[in-house]
Amino acid sequence: MRGAVVPGLLWFSAIGCGVMSGVYFAFSAFIMTSFARIAPDAGIAAMNAINLQIVRSPFIPLFLATTLAAAGLAGYALLHWSAPWGWPALTAGLLYFIGMFVVTMAFNVPLNDALAVQASRSVDGAEVWVRYLSDWTFWNHVRTIASLSASILFVVSLRALG
Repeated sequence: MRGAVVPGLLWFSAIGCGVMSGVYFAFSAFIMTSFARIAPDAGIAAMNAINLQIVRSPFIPLFLATTLAAAGLAGYALLHWSAPWGWPALTAGLLYFIGMFVVTMAFNVPLNDALAVQASRSVDGAEVWVRYLSDWTFWNHVRTIASLSASILFVVSLRALG
């Protein structure tokens, strides 16, 4: 697998994780705070529209491909963890897989699913929205930090690979 495959996967993962961290950063830095400033029914409608569109966009292939590349690199690096490039690739892959993919599937997606069935103009809708903003944004911060950290560690691996 070493040849050109490992450097290629490291480059792809470094860039993919960096792009993903940028997407998540945008949500954490200004999108969710902007949604918090508008009426709950408008915020719910906007977030539900984003959640419907994102699965039809280039985001999903990048999300899945980066996850697979990072997990594959982690597995391969586990076998080569003593190599200078091994430990940062192992750490990056695990950090990305757990901190981004597992967090997304365990927290953000269920929150999105619960929001999708919520009647946005109800009193319950407003209460759900307040909790959603807080909980979803917290887990998005985790994804942002994990993705950025993984990107940096994949670059460290590339430098160590030579």
